[in-house]
Amino acid sequence: MALFVVQHTHSPEVCPAGNAEIAPMLLQVLAGAPAQGVNILAEAVVDGGHELNLIVTAANAGAVETFMAPFAQMGSVAVRASSPCEAVVDRGAC
Repeated sequence: MALFVVQHTHSPEVCPAGNAEIAPMLLQVLAGAPAQGVNILAEAVVDGGHELNLIVTAANAGAVETFMAPFAQMGSVAVRASSPCEAVVDRGAC
């Protein structure tokens, strides 16, 4: 499994947390990650920042992008291949 850092941002006007219909659906999307081959290791929303950050593992970036598609409807999604610090030190470069 590959490691990815995922960032979703949206404008305050379309914030899903404030939408009584959309917010529960997005929580279900996150809960369904394993069924889509995505393992969420950590997640956090920047307070007041309209930014969701995830650290996930998956077979490839495409699987993560497919999983994040509902979030992309409300803003941007960036999926970045990543490595643990130990791996970066072992290879001698970021």
